Amino acid sequence: MAESSLLEIRDLHASFGTGPDEVKAVRGVSFDILPGEAVGLVGESGSGKSVTALSILQLLPYPLAHHPGGNIRFRGKTDAGEVELLGADPARLREIRGNRIAMIFQEPLNSLNPLHSIERQISEVLSVHKGMGREQARSRVVELLHLVGLPDAVERLSALPHEFSGGQQQRVMIAMALANEPDLLIADEPTTALDVTVQAQILDLLKDLQSRLGMALLLITHDLGIVRRMADRICVMHDGEIVERGPAEEVFERPQHPYTQHLLAAEPKGRPDPAPGDGQPLMEADRLKVWFPIKKGVIRRIVGHVKAVDGISLTVRRGQTVGVVGESGSGKSTLGRALLRLERSDGAIAFEGRSIQGLHSKALRPLRSEMQIVFQDPFGSLSPRFSVGQIIEEGLRVHRRGETAVARRDLIGRALAEVGLEPEMQDRYPHEFSGGQRQRIAIARALVLKPRFMVLDEPTSALDMSVQAQIVELLRDLQRRYELAYLFISHDLKVVRALAHYVVVMRDGHAVEQGPANEVFENPTQDYTRTLLDAAFRFRA
Repeated sequence: MAESSLLEIRDLHASFGTGPDEVKAVRGVSFDILPGEAVGLVGESGSGKSVTALSILQLLPYPLAHHPGGNIRFRGKTDAGEVELLGADPARLREIRGNRIAMIFQEPLNSLNPLHSIERQISEVLSVHKGMGREQARSRVVELLHLVGLPDAVERLSALPHEFSGGQQQRVMIAMALANEPDLLIADEPTTALDVTVQAQILDLLKDLQSRLGMALLLITHDLGIVRRMADRICVMHDGEIVERGPAEEVFERPQHPYTQHLLAAEPKGRPDPAPGDGQPLMEADRLKVWFPIKKGVIRRIVGHVKAVDGISLTVRRGQTVGVVGESGSGKSTLGRALLRLERSDGAIAFEGRSIQGLHSKALRPLRSEMQIVFQDPFGSLSPRFSVGQIIEEGLRVHRRGETAVARRDLIGRALAEVGLEPEMQDRYPHEFSGGQRQRIAIARALVLKPRFMVLDEPTSALDMSVQAQIVELLRDLQRRYELAYLFISHDLKVVRALAHYVVVMRDGHAVEQGPANEVFENPTQDYTRTLLDAAFRFRA
């Protein structure tokens, strides 16, 4: 191992399964990370980025996964010698994980314990590795939560993970990873679930900590704008191999490999087709409110409310896309769930002119096939016990689509093909897919019923740029053919601009600005909207 290297990976191979069913996820990968250096590992979903990162800390699901060959050597700042991580003693790995090498995982809700408060989960890292007492750990937890921009940190120490928005859950994960000031931080899509303003804050924070602590960073992402801003060197992965590497500016300015050129050219482009001039109202809300009670004391007395949605009115017409943007916790996802009657609310909700606010579940069921949702966290919304085919088939069975198993299998195959997956993949299980592929499965599950109104809650957040462009074009095409209406919730304003006819900007449960997309993007009237736009477009590749 070179004296100057913090981490050295040589000829790494990683496979799932054996024999004729073996999937070679990583094939002969080699690269170094120097102390204090930021290395970007980029590529499309399924290219082997996350498998490479998980191999460093030996976190792959053994014995299903194994390493046919390679070496991963680590030398910490306080070590006299090096450690071979492949096949390392479990006690040695426990000393390194979370202390010397920390990792921010791609899907925060699946990485946080649903039964423990965020204080307990972050404190555990500090007590195990630093031996901190309760009060000392609490003080450090509050400091970390403030660092990652989580509001009301002291008041929310006892909160459980599900009580936070997707972006807030990711901030908790980042706080946990930074707790022990590691030598190396592995960040696997660290800003995927974050809105643009917090994304900018988190990236500035990581850059600052890297400089102050001399921390090295392995950044795994599909967002090339972030890589260009954060990384000193870049390794481009494709089909389990590194196809190009070099200093960041050199790779961006003079890409040599065709695959790198393809990645740099891939970004959601264009504008939506004009909405039908006579588009009739499909989904309407008038002064919609969703308030969650705040309970305290032994008898859990209500002392106030969290006003997640507070008096919003909007109309979504046939063939129209309404984009909903705003920071994490602004109420975007709650608004989408309330429109579908998945969240209790006050105010009027009408679908095709018919009030659905007071309908019981039995009366509402026939309308469910007309109104579908794609959730933000694809892995959490896909049952690990069912195959992909069984997951998508469930809706067909409930709504009696496809008379036979063969007919349903054909419908499932066509839905998968529409989102860029092979029809045969319906026989596999969710854990066998990358994060981006799981999101495409979630979209296919919604599309298979051919709904007229879809709530898309961050549907492209886990997808790489080229697949984002494909999904944007797919959604446009489906809208063109079937006159679909979308409520498109996203923190990625570039994607919203490519899809939305009308935009609603939310903050603290209120619609602070709304109007035709071109007007909002070109001439925003509110300072908050201008801040969102500035943050969104500063990370262009």
